[in-house]
Amino acid sequence: MNEIYQKTINNKIAFEGVGLHSGNASKITILPGNVDQGIIFKRVDLKEKNLVHACHENVSSARLCTTLENKYSVKVSTVEHLLAALFIAGIDNAIIEIDNEEVPIMDGSAKIFLDVLKKTETRTQAKKRKYLKILNKVELIDGERKISIEPNNSTFEVDFQLNYENKIIGKQKNKIDFQNDNLDDVVESRTFCLFEDIEKIKKLGLAKGGSLDNAVVVDKDKIINSEGLRNDREFVNHKILDLAGDFVLSGYRILGKVTCYQGGHQLSNSFLKKLFESKSSMIEVSINDELISNHSERNQATKLAAIA
Repeated sequence: MNEIYQKTINNKIAFEGVGLHSGNASKITILPGNVDQGIIFKRVDLKEKNLVHACHENVSSARLCTTLENKYSVKVSTVEHLLAALFIAGIDNAIIEIDNEEVPIMDGSAKIFLDVLKKTETRTQAKKRKYLKILNKVELIDGERKISIEPNNSTFEVDFQLNYENKIIGKQKNKIDFQNDNLDDVVESRTFCLFEDIEKIKKLGLAKGGSLDNAVVVDKDKIINSEGLRNDREFVNHKILDLAGDFVLSGYRILGKVTCYQGGHQLSNSFLKKLFESKSSMIEVSINDELISNHSERNQATKLAAIA
């Protein structure tokens, strides 16, 4: 069942690791947040203008990871796995202190973040959680890539398909209901790349911290990692994890079914922009609440039937 009230953590928790693209050591500390605050990154290596809100309007780049940037050009990158972990853990509000520009990649998945979050005491807050209910289908097509969202009154569902020429990755497909399915395979699925692309990525100045400890590497017809895959659909499951993290940037828990073909960070973030331009296709709701406000008129509450 969808929860009625917002949540935050009760005590601070910390993580340390390396940035996937920068290669720099990185430390984050997650602190409790106030109601309606959402997720805010705080660059503690900077003395001022150092707050970066996790919202789709602050996405400045989506090349191989999602980068947020405030109006003072302060950035935080590779936020997607941490945001997905907070979403799955049911955390709505938090301050994330970070001592440089990139969130640590950990093992390339959300597993380490979520394992700690599950053991962390949470606090229910005195404000109802905001949901975004999809009313009409919205679609974005970019060449062969496409993504859409349709109504689903009770859950956030993702139907994702990959289409790689590489026969190991191939045409993997999976459908995940984030409210009702076991999410272990999604949470533990790691970022991946083709061995033939590594040099191209490094020439872009990226993946300086990449290794077999934090990424699955596919070389033609084999997995280079000695332990192999964690689950038989790890590639598409990681893409679903990324999408969930990117959709946290909507600022809502979304009630809808997403269908995505050959997507990634760029497509997800472009889609969020289109979604918020389609105001008639969605409505802001709170669970078991008779006051439901239309997203396009947030300050004017309209009495409608409650969503149970």
